Amino acid sequence: MDTLLPIAARAGALLKARGETIAVAESSAGGLVSAALLAVPGASAYFLGGTVVYTRAAREVLLAIPAAKLEGVRAATEPYAALLAEGARQRLGTVWGLGETGATGPTGNRYGDAAGHVCLGVAGPVSRTATVETGHGDRIANMREFGARLLTLLVEALEAAPAK
Repeated sequence: MDTLLPIAARAGALLKARGETIAVAESSAGGLVSAALLAVPGASAYFLGGTVVYTRAAREVLLAIPAAKLEGVRAATEPYAALLAEGARQRLGTVWGLGETGATGPTGNRYGDAAGHVCLGVAGPVSRTATVETGHGDRIANMREFGARLLTLLVEALEAAPAK
């Protein structure tokens, strides 16, 4: 968490200054992004909710993203991360949404992605996606790296967003 907290503090400060809210849909980061954002004092001003979407059922129930909306979209891809981010944003009515999907390790996922593969998505006034390959199967290290990279992508989007 130590690596995530400074980035989350920056994101929280930007969200508070802008008067904007956020929702999070994580998968392989396992809730670390939500925990980091919530560790910032005053998080109730911007954090409306987060969920770990680890299964198809969770995605459908918690984010209301039906299977039909995923036609032609594979998990652990940037389009899927973008769908998760937008689903979280819409479901909770926030300005910003985050989505994350990948393979933490020690082995890859069923889609053929190696351990350390993650796709990240930010939905909001500035939307962004990214793919990261850590190159190793250290599950805990990958979870931390995935969380840090998603929070960094959020900060970049917040800093690029037009002032209100």
